[in-house]
Amino acid sequence: MAITPLKTRNSGAAPLVPDIAEEGPIEQVRYACALGAMQTVASIPRAIAITHCGPGCADKQCGALAFNNAYQGGGWGGLGVAPSTNATQREVIFGGEDRLRELITHTLDLMEADLFVVLTGCIPDLIGDDVPAVVREFQARGAPVVHAGTGGFRGNNYFGHEVVTRAIIDQFAGPYDGPREAGLVNLWSPIPYQDPFWRGDLVELKRLLEGIGLRVNVLFGPGSAGVAEWRAIPRAQFNLVLSPWLGLATAQHLERQYGQPFLHIAVPPIGGRQTSEFLRQVAGFAGVPEAPAAAFIAAEERDYYGYIEAFSEFYSQYRWGLPARFAAVGDAATTLALSTFAVRQLGLMPACVVVTDNTPAEHRDAVRAAFRSLDHDVSIEPVFAEDSYAVHAAIRAADFGRKPPLIFGTTWERDLAKELRGFILEVGFPASYEVVLSRGYAGYRGALTLIERIYTTAISRSA
Repeated sequence: MAITPLKTRNSGAAPLVPDIAEEGPIEQVRYACALGAMQTVASIPRAIAITHCGPGCADKQCGALAFNNAYQGGGWGGLGVAPSTNATQREVIFGGEDRLRELITHTLDLMEADLFVVLTGCIPDLIGDDVPAVVREFQARGAPVVHAGTGGFRGNNYFGHEVVTRAIIDQFAGPYDGPREAGLVNLWSPIPYQDPFWRGDLVELKRLLEGIGLRVNVLFGPGSAGVAEWRAIPRAQFNLVLSPWLGLATAQHLERQYGQPFLHIAVPPIGGRQTSEFLRQVAGFAGVPEAPAAAFIAAEERDYYGYIEAFSEFYSQYRWGLPARFAAVGDAATTLALSTFAVRQLGLMPACVVVTDNTPAEHRDAVRAAFRSLDHDVSIEPVFAEDSYAVHAAIRAADFGRKPPLIFGTTWERDLAKELRGFILEVGFPASYEVVLSRGYAGYRGALTLIERIYTTAISRSA
């Protein structure tokens, strides 16, 4: 069954919500500004962000991403830990370099970390503070400090995330012309904190890759060895990008810098079919021994489909208002992964997909192509929109049939789900009605958790 693109009510020729680079205010924002990449730093064990920005800027970023988004907490250098210059009118007039120099000096004296990343906000980027020069003074003394230009006007925190990762690679990992280590892979996947489930997903992805015989620089979160992994980036055999576009520029930079090849898999794996395909593709690219990898996949499938067999009794017998069609709202990686899983594993049909991460224009055709091949007979045309008025207009125009819709969305879709008498599963920023510690939806184990969440929500709502 092919799902046709949404059409306008009057012309029947154009999408209801056109793909536009929205200008002006965005109602109910779904990402942070580039300075939000301070949470990228916070996700690296024993790393601390030093923010050179206006009063409250850093607090708003970490409050939005680490607190109101699934209450993920701060870790070693997150939430209220990050020091800031709190630049004011004085710095605007006279410059903030001396203030920044003072802050870095005291931070190095008072705070314990293996890596410090200086991030700039709008004020220093607009007035032209020479932050790289200030940071180079400390680098010359051997201090583990790098800098990244993350003024909020430059872009959102997806952009900031790539800026920070590249800054650490170039200024901290540094040059390398030695041999690469066979079986070592750098993993570039979810954006920490923006994705509420990044910790659990990275743990599962690392487990799976190790299961087929690889060693993983997971780089972020509790499964990472911290800065030691960042220093080991140049030694890896290859880079693995699990996203339609995020991380791809980093992998291309590493290819130019170190001659490292990369494997780009656009759809993060959720569920038995997708995860097994993913592991076979990675194993073939890495050249790992076929027999052990096949044995690991077989063992995982045996366990996974054993649980699915038990679930099938509920799925085939429970008849009280379970959803048949869904809408997916979120970044390109999340909506693609969830839509692929829902179609291939659960037999649900997509009624509407809205991609909200301001996907760069050069990657949008590839995202569209991926949604056109969700399965051999299922496709949908995604809408690219960031403003919630446009997002909700697209969902309201969708045909969910006679059964209640399932909405993979955010807190912003809760009232809409009530209006449509449907079910809401918060899967992206902001997720203010979820508390997430180690939960993830990737791989075999994550898919089982996701099935539990979907159908517990459905039967609770229909009770």
